[in-house]
Amino acid sequence: MSFYDRMEELYGLPAYTFPAREATTTLPAPDTVAWRINGQPDAVVWRSTVGEPLPEEECWDEALDRFCAEVDTTRVRALIVGSWDDPLDMDPSRAIEALLAARDRLPALRSLFLGDIVAEECEISMISQTDVTPLLAGFPALEEFGVRAGESNSMGRVQRLEFPALRHDALRRLTVQSGGLPVDVVRGVGASELPALEHLDLWLGVSEYGGDCAVADLEPILYGDRFPRLRHLALRNSEIQDEIAVALASAPVVARLEVLDLSMGTLGDDGAAALLAGQPLTHLKKLDLHHNFLSEPFRQRICETLGNAGVEVDVDRGEAELDDDGADERYVSVAE
Repeated sequence: MSFYDRMEELYGLPAYTFPAREATTTLPAPDTVAWRINGQPDAVVWRSTVGEPLPEEECWDEALDRFCAEVDTTRVRALIVGSWDDPLDMDPSRAIEALLAARDRLPALRSLFLGDIVAEECEISMISQTDVTPLLAGFPALEEFGVRAGESNSMGRVQRLEFPALRHDALRRLTVQSGGLPVDVVRGVGASELPALEHLDLWLGVSEYGGDCAVADLEPILYGDRFPRLRHLALRNSEIQDEIAVALASAPVVARLEVLDLSMGTLGDDGAAALLAGQPLTHLKKLDLHHNFLSEPFRQRICETLGNAGVEVDVDRGEAELDDDGADERYVSVAE
């Protein structure tokens, strides 16, 4: 899986890219779309060397300023932060500061995604990131938050995602997309107090790109009392997918879930056997295992056991094909 296309929706609203400076497009009503705001790499390079951007280019914070001037931001419900000028060499600190400075002008904002960056702009593994929790602290009414993250080492400074533990009373949906999620982020999420959280989606990734968490680091999430309203749990895109499945076979959190998602990773027969032998999963509305390395007998067993009980089951292998010679070459959907 590669990010060739930008997000199509957020908060149930179609994504709409705020036009470039010279455009004469008629804008939609502020509360009918999820607004995507992009910066332009040439602008930040020019400003850092000459002191001002090229006439036709603007940095992300300048684009936000223009957005606030041209749109009734008191009605804006969803924002998508696209490329913040140069995501390979710069983290989004300036974009975050600009959003926080504009928070009084965004009283209706309920959903925010940071980093809708496609492969032609920057590979996910190289997206520079930083501590994103000031956005949650600054927008206490936010209901959805998502971030796409990698790791960059620019000028000797590592720029990776940080998520120290916090409390947020309104957040219902948290998504972290990564080809290698740092263990400190997993621990920070697990230690956070999110009493309204219903949907948690973590892309754990691989160790080669910084995904260094172990099953033990997931225990606060698996135990079940940290997020009392959790109904949708996705621990996916992981090279330890079998180990996660084994842990979930007896994890207390499963009993309250409606959707369990272990897709996009290296799930094989050992993980499937654990799920089938563990606690009942027939209460689920959906079990998502797409992109897997299951043998045909286990795929059939899962479909028969759960599908016949009314659970929607996705065991499509997609691109995750088993080698003809039986070699166990597994890979996650999103890494580099």
